[in-house]
Parts: sequence; structure tokens; C-alpha cells
Amino acid sequence: MANHKSSIKRIRTNATKRLRNRYQAKTTRNAIKKLRASTDRAEASTLLTKVTSMLDRLAKKNVIHKNKASNNKSKLTKFVNTLK
Repeated sequence: MANHKSSIKRIRTNATKRLRNRYQAKTTRNAIKKLRASTDRAEASTLLTKVTSMLDRLAKKNVIHKNKASNNKSKLTKFVNTLK
């Protein structure tokens, strides 16, 4: 157990941030799955903008790596462009 007051607080804040990060990352992963499952191009393009902003937000907050976000956006954009 931590001895200093500040380290006890840091443990508490880290736990809170970890839960928030896990929630946001899981929500984004679910949105990506929903986008990949879609077959309609109009629906997929609206989903793509939402997923792109989610990925950018996660990369900005260092929840995921910026290159991973970029790779995901690229692959999803290619996927949407192949839809009819």
C-alpha cells in the first residue's frame, strides 16, 4: 500500500482514468464492428465520420497509438469506398 497522501490519490485517479479509457476504447471497437458489418454505403459513410472522430480522440488522449488510429481510419475508408 502507498505511504504518501499524493500516491494514494494518484492510485485513485489512475483507476478512474483507466475505467474511462477502457470504456471509450470498447465503445470505439464496437462502432468499428458495426461499421464493418454494414452493407449500405450511405449508412457506412455516416458511421465512418463518427468512428474517425472517435479514433482521433483516442489517439489524442494516448489511449491508442496515433499510427494505429491512422491505420484503422485508412482501412475503414477503403472498406466504405468498396461498398456499392
